Amino acid sequence: MARLPKRRRIGRGERMNAVWWLVCALLYVPVGVVFKLRYRGVDRVPERGGAIMVINHVSHVDPVLITRFVIDAGRVPRFLAKESIFRVPVVGAVVRALRQVPVRRGTADAQQALVTAAEAVRAGQFVVLHPEGTVTRDPQWWPMAGKSGAARLALLVPDAPVIPVGQWGVQEQFDLYHKRVRLIPRPRHAISVGEPVDLSEFRDAPPTPETLRAMTDLIMRAIRDQVAELRGEPAPTGEFFHWRRPE
Repeated sequence: MARLPKRRRIGRGERMNAVWWLVCALLYVPVGVVFKLRYRGVDRVPERGGAIMVINHVSHVDPVLITRFVIDAGRVPRFLAKESIFRVPVVGAVVRALRQVPVRRGTADAQQALVTAAEAVRAGQFVVLHPEGTVTRDPQWWPMAGKSGAARLALLVPDAPVIPVGQWGVQEQFDLYHKRVRLIPRPRHAISVGEPVDLSEFRDAPPTPETLRAMTDLIMRAIRDQVAELRGEPAPTGEFFHWRRPE
């Protein structure tokens, strides 16, 4: 897959604050050195205006790779991330300075995170989230069943495009579940952007469990289709893999 021209140039792209420039100075070049990144469909990322990007989760290094991709696309990512990340020394301070959105799953605060994210989208920001909520546990590394957060956010900002993105590659060398990390050969990773998901049939629909599940499955299928193209094989049919955290 050939690398497409980047949009990020000095003086171009969405404006970054001082902390973002510091992160770029420390991480941007090293990420490009360690990983061989390839992009497809960068032109499908809107250059301006509020949008929601949904992407599958294949590795614990995803946030770094996705951040680089979004910056290359000329946008500044605002992630919905697990609240536990904000409690990690140093890392927590950095993600707060970057104005990322903490999510406390299973609590009333989770809804507040969506309200904050919706306000960000309305303000023209680029919100990024993993609908699966964690690195996939599907035996074949396909996207799992998604949680309802992306669907709920889409209902709050129905005019914002929901952009499905698939990624594939780095999980073969960065698999912390099995304590496997290899830098040689140089890890290859591909990211593919699809057309916005058509959720028009759900516009103004109440957030019932049935509506949220139908929307979530539609979003996850769009992501899975992008992953299938990167893998060069047909996407699975039938229900998504459901994983439950051990009690």
